[in-house]
Amino acid sequence: MAYMSKEGYDNLVAELQRLEAVERPKASAAIAEARDKGDLSENSEYEAAKEAQAHLEDKINQMKRTIAEAKIVDTSRLSADAVQILSKVELTNLATNQKMNYTIVSEQEANLREGKISITTPIAQGLLNKKVGDTAEIKVPRGVIRLRIESISI
Repeated sequence: MAYMSKEGYDNLVAELQRLEAVERPKASAAIAEARDKGDLSENSEYEAAKEAQAHLEDKINQMKRTIAEAKIVDTSRLSADAVQILSKVELTNLATNQKMNYTIVSEQEANLREGKISITTPIAQGLLNKKVGDTAEIKVPRGVIRLRIESISI
């Protein structure tokens, strides 16, 4: 089961529709074009097109499973008392005094450029259920980082 925002769910559904309506026909057309080029036993273009289609179908099936299992989080029922999914958290790295802002989201919605980190990351896991003023010591590949929670919002 994947918890996600309404926006993330809608984006996932739109991407699935695009893959089925646009990319799937393109993949079929590429296979047909390669097939028309002759002997299939030595046609690497045909094999590549078939492989691309298989990857596309896997992606479509995975997205369908995610959508079927998705639970949309009702943001009106969330609290800013402690860090949870869809929390916007302002942090201070205590070693560098650097400020950071993250939103904790589902894996499908994660986008580091937008400051959205997956709930499955070590940082998000270390922040869950912490309150404003708490310090989280989080083990990351480089060692342990200490982050102080400055604010939490939804």
